[in-house]
Amino acid sequence: MENTIHITVIDSDNSTALIPVPTDINLSLMEILKASGYDILATCGGMALCATCHVEILAGGQQLREPEDQELAMLDSLPDADDNSRLACQLRLHPENDGLRIKIKRALQ
Repeated sequence: MENTIHITVIDSDNSTALIPVPTDINLSLMEILKASGYDILATCGGMALCATCHVEILAGGQQLREPEDQELAMLDSLPDADDNSRLACQLRLHPENDGLRIKIKRALQ
């Protein structure tokens, strides 16, 4: 399909899957991961308030928009966040994100 990209998702158990992502439906990466059966809590509903959708960008991060202040503040509260950390709820994927590679980080509960 012309409006489909593929991203590689590594779950916290190190299992890897290639996920097709339609780019014309305006879903966040968090919503795509949940729809694909990944155990993403997203307790705040995608408002960048809980960090339960924390992902590590392994490849393709230069094609993502820069994080906004609210996302950065939430990431700063995580003990395992680093420069490659993002909140999946804040990422909308576009055709230029084809080949993105992420690892799901489990939130401390």
